[in-house]
Order: sequence, then C-alpha cells, then structure tokens
Amino acid sequence: MSTYLPTLKQLQYLVALRDFGHFGRAASACFVTQSTLSAGLRELESLLGIMLVERTRRVVRFTPLGERLADKAQRVLREAEELAALAKAAGKPLSGELRLGVIPTIAPFLLPRVLARLREEWPDLKLYLREETSGAACESLHRGQVDCVLLALPYACGDVDYADLFRDPLYVAFPPDRAKALPARIRPESIAPSELLLLEDGHCLKEHALGACNRPELRAEASMMGTSLHTLVQMVENGLGVTMLPEMALKAGLLDHTNVVARPLAAEHAARQISLIWRSGSPREKEFRLLAEALRKGEEATQQAAA
Repeated sequence: MSTYLPTLKQLQYLVALRDFGHFGRAASACFVTQSTLSAGLRELESLLGIMLVERTRRVVRFTPLGERLADKAQRVLREAEELAALAKAAGKPLSGELRLGVIPTIAPFLLPRVLARLREEWPDLKLYLREETSGAACESLHRGQVDCVLLALPYACGDVDYADLFRDPLYVAFPPDRAKALPARIRPESIAPSELLLLEDGHCLKEHALGACNRPELRAEASMMGTSLHTLVQMVENGLGVTMLPEMALKAGLLDHTNVVARPLAAEHAARQISLIWRSGSPREKEFRLLAEALRKGEEATQQAAA
C-alpha cells in the first residue's frame, strides 16, 4: 500500500480549482482562505512528486496529468458522498439535506404547486434547489453538485435512472391579432419557419418543440431566441412570431394579463415527459422514488382541486 494517500480535502481543493479556474473563487466554494487552498494543493503536488497546476498572475492552467487527476478526484469525491448516503438511506428516508436540480421551464410552474405538500408529508427533508438549464443540470448531477434533477425527457443526460411524473403537452402561442382565424389544434406544417421563436441553446424545451414538429427546416431557419418563457411570450404579444409553450406554464398563469392565444399542437409527440432523474446505481434510489411519488401526488392533487 502507498505510504501516502491524498485526503478528500485535498481532492476537493483540486476539483474546485479546476471548476472555477481561480484560486479565490475555489477557496470561497470550499469555505477556506485562498492561502489554505493554495497550501493544500502545493502539499498534494509535493507528496505526489508532480506538477498539477501551472500558476501565473493572470491564469490558472492545469497540466495534462493534472486534468486527468482532477477527473479521477471528482469521481472519488462522488463515491465518498455516496458512501455516506448509503448509510443515511438505511435510516429515516427523505430526511436531512437533498440537493435538487430543476430546469427553468419547470421550476416556476411546478414547484410552487407541490412544495407545500412535500414539506407537510416529509417535514424533516431539507430541500436545496438549484435552477439550471438542462445541459448544466446534467453536468451538475454527474459532478455530484446535485443529488437528482427534475428534467423534461427525452434528453441525453448520460448514465441515469429516472421515475416519470407526468406528461406535459405542448401548445403553440400566437399574437392576439391572429386569434379569430386559429383552428382548435395547430398542425406543425402550418408554422412558418421564419416566425418560430425558440428558447436559446441549452434548454431541452427547444429540442422538444423541434422534435415534435419533425421539420428539419425549422431548426435551420428559426433564428430568434429567447432566454425564458416569459421573454418569448412578450415577443409573441409584440407580433414578432409564434412560440411553443408547455401546458404546465399555461396552467400556472403564464399568459395571464396578456392577449396571447395558445392552441394545442397536433403532432404525434406533442408532449414532454416530466421526470426525476438521478445517477445510475445511486444508493439513494429508494429515496428518489419516494420523492418522485410525492411530487406526482402533489401535482395530481393540484389538478383535481383546479378541476
């Protein structure tokens, strides 16, 4: 056995520096001083006998071997967290801290409806929320920065397991001056490529909208991008085009106080699947399935109350 093994704290410093690319921000993320983080990394380099990071006044640059070790360190840290989670999961379920990632096209529309019920059902659960675009949320999941993610599927998120919550149909939103001429359901072929407004890259709803329409020319010609659903609605109301909106956003009042009109999209795959995902093999799988069931019941109760 090696006479020296890196400590988890040293590996944490290494991964934080690679994530932030700056000693000060990495130190803040680790809740230590910059000098403490720097000294810990120098000790790690000294005892391993290799240089991990090239330091200059302007830039922090990892050596090729430093990059490889940071990747391995990230996996070790994740395994250490799961080791603790394994013991915790054997005790009281859904108690203590749980870090939930959630995408912007779900967070403001679903969470206000279900969090109160979740707190009532699992009062010992301390839920920390992290809102990110789909791609960033998947990266945070695999880096161990969140435990599970509320995501809309299909979306390529690596090696994950999931529990489905419910389907979320897509609607097409139009400017008010076109309301009288609209059919009850909108066929994809009736959407002009030049008028389609989409969310910017990184949002899975963009891919769901394009996939539902199944028209390659929409991807090629759609040029105007919005940063949020609220921004897209404002663009539509100002006559700049049409956009795709999920039903959950409409039920949450996204179009309230606007004159925008929405109609269901008539297509084979005109819905996204709202799911809770987590890393495959996680020892907290049972907890995540309990959480998914609680979220599902919370949404069903909300829908029944509104009916």
